[in-house]
Amino acid sequence: MIKSAKGLLIIFGLVFSSCTAKEKRVLKDDLKEPVKIKTNKNMEIATFAGGCFWCTEAVFLELKGVEKVVSGYIGGKTLNPTYKDICTGETGHAEAIQITYNPNEVAYEDLLEVFFGTHDPTTLNRQGADVGTQYRSEIFYHSEDQKAKAEKYIQLIQSEKLYDKPIVTKISSATTFYPAEDYHQNYYNQNAEQGYCQMVIAPKLEKLHKYYKSKLK
Repeated sequence: MIKSAKGLLIIFGLVFSSCTAKEKRVLKDDLKEPVKIKTNKNMEIATFAGGCFWCTEAVFLELKGVEKVVSGYIGGKTLNPTYKDICTGETGHAEAIQITYNPNEVAYEDLLEVFFGTHDPTTLNRQGADVGTQYRSEIFYHSEDQKAKAEKYIQLIQSEKLYDKPIVTKISSATTFYPAEDYHQNYYNQNAEQGYCQMVIAPKLEKLHKYYKSKLK
């Protein structure tokens, strides 16, 4: 939980709940060098895992400077995993989003701020009712600069004591990102009337609009 009103201006706690899956302990070998992704001129890539990707995708699509958000799977040992595969918790993948953004319009630090503000970074392999390594909190960096900024940001929120529990968010070199099935993409905007979207995602977006208004499109 966030300990102070000051912290609330930066971080707001949100509860995740979607399909649950039995947690399995898995091992993965990180690549020594992060996967490089070609983008259009002036665009960069950020990859975050923070629980159910329906929620994180909906949040980042609202941000100024974000061109595209893709839901998918990263950080595991199985080639071309499916949603059914990763829900077993045995492939080692996390539900994640890959963000294409213009750094001239939104800084990587801004993305980090919203990332930490839209999930609980103190719960290990869990977000709300979702339990399993696929729901872990993890930042996958694509450059040493991103790695350094992520480390610095975590040090900042820890020094400010915004939480009464340790941050468990991992910082890892980006491995191969596998886009999720089509029905997972742009999920909230395609299913806004669905119960989960109304009860879980919509309140998150309301808080996003309240605390991060200057960063929205």
